[in-house]
Amino acid sequence: MTLLVVGSVALDSLETPFGQKEDVLGGSATYFSTSASFFVPARVVAVVGEDFPEAHLSFLKGRGIDLEGLTRQPGRTFRWKGRYGYELNEATTLDTQLNVFQTFSPELPASYRDTPYVFLGNIHPELQSRVLDQVRSPKLVAADTMNFWIKGSRDALLKTLERVNLLFVNDAEARQLAGEHNVVKAARAILRMGPERVVIKRGEYGALLFDREHIFACPAFPLAEVFDPTGAGDTFAGGFMGMLATSAVGVDSSMLRRAMVMGSVMASFTVEKFSLERLREVTRPEIQARFAEFRSLTHFDDLGPLER
Repeated sequence: MTLLVVGSVALDSLETPFGQKEDVLGGSATYFSTSASFFVPARVVAVVGEDFPEAHLSFLKGRGIDLEGLTRQPGRTFRWKGRYGYELNEATTLDTQLNVFQTFSPELPASYRDTPYVFLGNIHPELQSRVLDQVRSPKLVAADTMNFWIKGSRDALLKTLERVNLLFVNDAEARQLAGEHNVVKAARAILRMGPERVVIKRGEYGALLFDREHIFACPAFPLAEVFDPTGAGDTFAGGFMGMLATSAVGVDSSMLRRAMVMGSVMASFTVEKFSLERLREVTRPEIQARFAEFRSLTHFDDLGPLER
């Protein structure tokens, strides 16, 4: 199976307690597609400027990522600059330069329109809907969003949510979208908006998967060192969707739970170094080993009868 992602390819400048990086590879579509590429072929629809380094394109192509949908336009590439404190749980945005991304209007190559798995990255919900107008009968459509669209483009977002199967949001976004403080109530309210499932990302506390009947909780992998959480959520989604797309029998409860764990596995690698440095070097045996560690971390036997 193949997987399509529409989102941003960017250059990031980062400040954390452990160092600084200037103009390193970033963007939602970059993290997502790199993570997903360990499992299935990925296709990217995005835009970059004239200044985007060829070395970054070579890296993505080297991962087997199809870049036919990536266009280079006159101007500068989308840039984001952020700073993290010691808690590393939320970035302070220091500078955002949309540049060529400001006029991004995704057009899918003809070869992309029958892609079975589609991920709509964090772009304007009207653009997300425009992408869905161009794809034919996908097996599963997932989307991401953010507080900016929830507040400023709510009507357009609600129309998009009626067309997606699965929504990724963090806990604050879930509360804002649903108007509910309790995360469980928020998830149930979002399910009534259209998606069949919602994944609520909770950073160092893991993630929750909700459908109309079940809840599955997945922890974050405990790490001794975390250097840079940028892109962890998109890496999670890439691992999740990449795992789902490997299924020969469709999306069932068992596969969804494996996908949740695989998303956490991939995100745990991303945060160990700056930008995509860790994803550049991670191997499939390392991924398999960490997945197995997850099983040992969360496995326990049945309780049996309680006796006084």
